[in-house]
Amino acid sequence: MKLSIVDLGTVAPGTTESDALADALTAARQAEALGFHRVWFAEHHLSRSGASHHPELLIAAAAMQTSTIRLGSGGMLMNHYSPFKIAEMFQQLEALAPGRIDLGMGRATAGPVLDAALQQNRQHPARADHQQQVLETLAWLYDEFPDDHPFAGHPLMPSVPTVPQTWLLGSSPNGSNLAAGLGIGYTFAGFINPQGAAPALRHYRETFQPQGFGLEAPRAIVAVNVTVGESRAEGLHRAGSPKGFYARLGRAGRQAGGVMVPTADEAAAELSQAEKDEPTWIVDGQWPRFVAGGPADVRTTLEQMVAESGADEIMVQDLIADPEVRQHSRALLAETFDLAPPVVASDAAAGDR
Repeated sequence: MKLSIVDLGTVAPGTTESDALADALTAARQAEALGFHRVWFAEHHLSRSGASHHPELLIAAAAMQTSTIRLGSGGMLMNHYSPFKIAEMFQQLEALAPGRIDLGMGRATAGPVLDAALQQNRQHPARADHQQQVLETLAWLYDEFPDDHPFAGHPLMPSVPTVPQTWLLGSSPNGSNLAAGLGIGYTFAGFINPQGAAPALRHYRETFQPQGFGLEAPRAIVAVNVTVGESRAEGLHRAGSPKGFYARLGRAGRQAGGVMVPTADEAAAELSQAEKDEPTWIVDGQWPRFVAGGPADVRTTLEQMVAESGADEIMVQDLIADPEVRQHSRALLAETFDLAPPVVASDAAAGDR
């Protein structure tokens, strides 16, 4: 079982974004030591709860502090950028950390204010074609423009022999269709749409068609919110942080950007009994939004998710306010899945190309 992490740069109560960024880099080093396969950094703008606004910056910084773990974006919001900018930026990261870079491609709207702020031309904002943007990014990375295309004959970095792994991120069946049709990796956000995860990932596997973009067979990740404690009771208590955060988001409406991740104790005082009792393992075939409990509880649930979805890997989102508690949860998860620290950097890089 490969386990990975998507890090939002969670800002602990009473701390700053600078503290959260330092925590994220410390966590990347610790994740490597624990045997996690990759760390991705989120792209969240105007968010007070998460300091990871531009994943490429954290990828570059983490690359200088690690030697084996894969690093990437979870994910770049393609609707806001030029494909050339994305491709060249991630190819440069690949030059910086050969064999360790992932380009996770997603899309999102953050409302009229932020969407306008990210546009260069506010009078005539671009209407992004997600499929075309992803395809053009791949064409730049793999130098695969048709001969008569104006971009043909302009390779990005001929002296860099490898390219980043490319992944499409999604939370609906549309993403599985696009990833399968382009023949690239697919990551499903199970913490957003838990009931859609298994069908989408199975569909991706069944319809995958290699297109020369680095994969001959499907490669799938299911992303899940996970909280582990020494005991079931401790894990459930800790899960108050992510439950409380999403409950706060639901109450905040348009002011959601200012919502912070609560501590478990804060969440215990805020959550209704129904919110506290929301299942954290599979009940009657229904996947939970939050997986939590003791190590054995969490392992059983995650293994069932993998069996039902056919995922090759689990990516952990852990919205735990306290960075030390977050690290302890990750260490327990690594222990219960018997993760092994890397041996040498060359083996880790070569094994995933």
